[in-house]
Amino acid sequence: MSEAVKETRPEDRISFLHRLAYGSGAFANNLLAGSIGAMMVVLNIGLGMDPVLVGLLGGLPRFFDALTDPIVGYISDHTRTRWGRRRPYIFLGAIATAVAFGMLWQLPEGQSEMFYFWYFLIGSFIFFLAYTLFATPWVALGYELTPDYDQRNLLMGTQNFIAQLAYFIPPWLVFWAQNENLFDNMVQGTSVIAWGISALVVLFGIVPAIFLRERMAEVAARELDETSASRRSIIGNVWDFLKGFGSAISFIPFLKLCAATFLVFNGFIMIAAFQFYVVAYYVFAGDIEAGAAHNGAVDSLRIVFSFVAVAVVAWMASRVGKRRMFGIAIGLAALGYGLKWFLYDPAAPWLLYFAAPLMAFGLGGLFTLMPSMVADVVDMDELRSHQRREGMFGSIFWWVVKLGQGAAIAIGGYLLASTGFDEALGGNQAESTLFWLRVWDVVIPVSFYLVAIWLVTTLDISRESAAKVRAELEARRGTTGEAGSGAESQN
Repeated sequence: MSEAVKETRPEDRISFLHRLAYGSGAFANNLLAGSIGAMMVVLNIGLGMDPVLVGLLGGLPRFFDALTDPIVGYISDHTRTRWGRRRPYIFLGAIATAVAFGMLWQLPEGQSEMFYFWYFLIGSFIFFLAYTLFATPWVALGYELTPDYDQRNLLMGTQNFIAQLAYFIPPWLVFWAQNENLFDNMVQGTSVIAWGISALVVLFGIVPAIFLRERMAEVAARELDETSASRRSIIGNVWDFLKGFGSAISFIPFLKLCAATFLVFNGFIMIAAFQFYVVAYYVFAGDIEAGAAHNGAVDSLRIVFSFVAVAVVAWMASRVGKRRMFGIAIGLAALGYGLKWFLYDPAAPWLLYFAAPLMAFGLGGLFTLMPSMVADVVDMDELRSHQRREGMFGSIFWWVVKLGQGAAIAIGGYLLASTGFDEALGGNQAESTLFWLRVWDVVIPVSFYLVAIWLVTTLDISRESAAKVRAELEARRGTTGEAGSGAESQN
């Protein structure tokens, strides 16, 4: 059953250029997320580190990152500057993140395994703190750019479409880094490539801060003034943070969105590197260069089709509803992952290309629909709390995801070790190792995705409910538009 599409108010529309500006931040965000995951392979293959230690290096910093997210979100919600609540953090955070990322991969040669472990661990803490200062306010900014149900789909579809461009790069990083015609070794190649990634992060990351304005800044300031008595001391601010945090995580619709995202995103993250291992060591019998090239081609094809997926999801969500579209998109992705079991064929490596279009609907559907639904939940929260808390909700949303991401990467390291994989054996891995690599690569995402679909089917987020919430908010504010002068700044 489709939902009736209603006409959008002129003041709620977001221009194409402003959608591109917000999407520029998504490109920087996804480039960082994808690159650090892809480049972790160098620690195992390039430096010979134990897969368990590599898993810990991938997971532990993300626990720290997850803990700082709500704090930065709270600070952003309560910041007042002439440039707004979000833009200063986005601008400075993009630059700081780029510098920290480049330094993280300057790994000196000839050191011990534990030296590399501690160097990378401490560097990761610094990197993820800077990353949070950029990403959390950027996410929050997107929730307030429009109050319209369908414009939110369009905005998030546009930013996710642009974000997919970033995923063309990470699958090829290992291929470039280990290319003997370019670099002496994989470690040296990674150190150079990292600075190239950093330059792109600065270039794209500062765009939202320069070209966008904050629609809800004045509304948020008024609401903060009305509740300022409880925040006149350090203890008052701490209590206000804890109370807001507890209120957000106890909101059932929001919890379900967080849980579903946790499952879909971390179902992908937990086994993100496994496809490379299966392709390189099972399909291509230990030929890393050929495996890296084929894996990069398959992932690039998936990314190409993700553009189709994002466009289809954004268009269909306005007709069948966000909840139903989520089930369709994630269901197609689960089917794609399931088919990989039959498509991993050393005699016909090209068969794997048939799974790519279906898998594209996973992250393509997730990050088009979830931000739009969280924006709806933020409005519902304002109705009950009398505060605009985009930063808090956005940060907790990613706090839950990143806690899971940290666990997923750490578990991924143990799963890799559990297969018996031994880098020193090259193409002579045990049959049981190759079997379990394929099992984890298929079973984990399929099972996680099916549970996520079930969770979202129990939600009640529709155009009608969003319209009702908006009408009540406007009646309480005494206005027919949510932004006033803020809406004019978008044109």
